[in-house]
Amino acid sequence: MSRKSWKANAREQLEKIPWIGLWVRWVYRRWYWARRKGYPDWPGLLEADLPLWRKSLGSASGPRVLIATAVGAYLPGNTMESVLAVALTLRKARVEVFLCDGVLPACLDCHNLWFPNPRSFLKKGPQAWLCGSCYPLSERMYRGLGVPVEGLGSWVRPADWESMKSLLQRPSEELRAYHDNGMAVGEHALAGALRYYARATLESEPEGDAVFRKYFEAAFLTARAVRRLLAEKKYDRVVFNHGIYVPQGLIGEAARSLGIPVVNWNPAYRKKCFIFSHGDSYHHTLMAEPTDVWETLSLTEEQDRELDNYLKSRWYGSQDWIWFHENPRFSENDIRRAVGADPSKPWIDLLTNVLWDAQLHYPANAFPNLLDWLFLTIDYFAERPDLQLIIRVHPAEIRGTLPSRQRIVEEVRRRGRPLPPNVFLVGPESPVSTYALMERCDSVLIFGTKTGVELTSQGKPVIVAGEAWIRGKGLTWDARSPSHYRELLDRLPIGAPLPPEQRRRARLYAYHFFFRRMIPLSFMEPRPGDPPYGLGSKFRLMDLGPGADPGLDVVCDGILTGSPFVYHAEAVRGRSAVI
Repeated sequence: MSRKSWKANAREQLEKIPWIGLWVRWVYRRWYWARRKGYPDWPGLLEADLPLWRKSLGSASGPRVLIATAVGAYLPGNTMESVLAVALTLRKARVEVFLCDGVLPACLDCHNLWFPNPRSFLKKGPQAWLCGSCYPLSERMYRGLGVPVEGLGSWVRPADWESMKSLLQRPSEELRAYHDNGMAVGEHALAGALRYYARATLESEPEGDAVFRKYFEAAFLTARAVRRLLAEKKYDRVVFNHGIYVPQGLIGEAARSLGIPVVNWNPAYRKKCFIFSHGDSYHHTLMAEPTDVWETLSLTEEQDRELDNYLKSRWYGSQDWIWFHENPRFSENDIRRAVGADPSKPWIDLLTNVLWDAQLHYPANAFPNLLDWLFLTIDYFAERPDLQLIIRVHPAEIRGTLPSRQRIVEEVRRRGRPLPPNVFLVGPESPVSTYALMERCDSVLIFGTKTGVELTSQGKPVIVAGEAWIRGKGLTWDARSPSHYRELLDRLPIGAPLPPEQRRRARLYAYHFFFRRMIPLSFMEPRPGDPPYGLGSKFRLMDLGPGADPGLDVVCDGILTGSPFVYHAEAVRGRSAVI
């Protein structure tokens, strides 16, 4: 068969099964982009400054820092963490990198878009083809920098495999709660499996338990290998992305079990900005951050305007590189048509989260999960015909990087009870602006959304039932239990915005959150594709040196000395710092 006829035949077969054709094209684009554009070209970037770079590598004598990129195919991680490797080396740190070298049976990069057939994934694993374009490309990039690389497989011992096989004989409920040397292996394994399916539960998935066990294997091997690596090589710091899932969550568990400081990071909402945290993922640390870090701030008129401008830009996403709305509609008529509620009765808005995202244990939660909270709220409003509940489903359910396969609208229908006449559901596909809708409402109910920071700063009363970062800041009504949550709902409608003093306090936290915890890195330029950022065309090595970028200085000082990851935006703009 000629090449042309083979291609024609293949195209004909793919057209018979459209989703396979889409999947093949999606996988090819990701693979091609990774090989050609996904990794920084460090030899080219450093060409003009190569003598200086080699001198910096040879003279590094400071703290030993392990950059645990782990998943080489996670392109945003490779870009940022290779930048950190260079910046820390320029500050005398002795940097090494940790990568999975293809030994794990599951990881962060295994999900239903790469592996739509769980049976195939269980049978072949990522080694069949994913690992071959993951570790080699990332390892080559770091070797090109001259930075030593440690492979995970080198630190796994035969006894680890035997122990793992023995553990797998136990019931899954026991494995989910399993700890090894204080490391929460089961929790991160479950989070990884949920991310694979993009679901909040595994019960409806025929291979769900088997996939969880695959992630348990990976989590257990990671915990054992990384703990052994850290104990033997005695690093002073460990830096890596996410801080949750597999293997990143277990790297953090291993470091904490040995008392080694951990730094995690994630891209922030604002363009060219990133969030760094000490000790754990920002999902946890921002909830526990002391209030005295921000409550003594005093905003100037310029800072107030800056905050207002940014909060308004969130309606359109004009200053963000993480954005889930497309062509939002803001008019009152559009809102009324989309919702269908009676404008003469109070509206209470309820904002959902993506069900599968960051499924970790939060002791402060008043409910076991978001669906329990949602269903209790619906039942409560059935008893309150004087109020109207507007459920706004998060647009990221369909527009996120990993679209959810367990959706709120389907769960409400599956419950088998018709919605009360005063409860209205606005789906993730609705073009209505969430911000315009919230502005129309008396108050807002949230579980874990970050929108609570914006709402309170604009005077909107908020009731929190889950792990939202605004909880515990003295700005919201925080539910402690289902019964307490009902007591808070009994106070509705509020009928007025937050008192001026409380709103002023909320604005202090919003400024701190958006302008001080989100650290700008001026050399990172937004770009299309994966990752959504990269080094600018005029980059030079000393752009990453001490004093060249205030945000990078905050990041590197935090990593090397443990100082807070707080960017003093007010000081950088020519005003004196207040803390």
